[in-house]
Amino acid sequence: MSEPIKEVVNIDRIVHEPARLAILLTLEACEYADFKFLQATTGLSISNLSLHVIKLEEHGLVEVEKTYVRKTPRTIARLTKAGKAAIRAHRELLDAPRQAAKKLTLLRRIVSPEPELG
Repeated sequence: MSEPIKEVVNIDRIVHEPARLAILLTLEACEYADFKFLQATTGLSISNLSLHVIKLEEHGLVEVEKTYVRKTPRTIARLTKAGKAAIRAHRELLDAPRQAAKKLTLLRRIVSPEPELG
């Protein structure tokens, strides 16, 4: 098996978990997002969203700021530099096997051509 394809097993599971990846991608698309926006874009329940954001914050991928708007609490999350780097690394880790698979397909066609149908 190709080395890049083998590397997929080393994927960062904090980033790769679907709910957390959705949060990270949402935050990557905008400078910051409040919990209501994150909940709307990810479809997660408030408690599930909160647990995943806490996990991301514990790993230094997002920072959370709690403020008040007219006496109403507002929680805002934004990506850290480490979070941006983690998304970039995640993309690269997934792109390398895709490129390697293309090369393997070409090699297979050379070594073992398609059978003649007829």
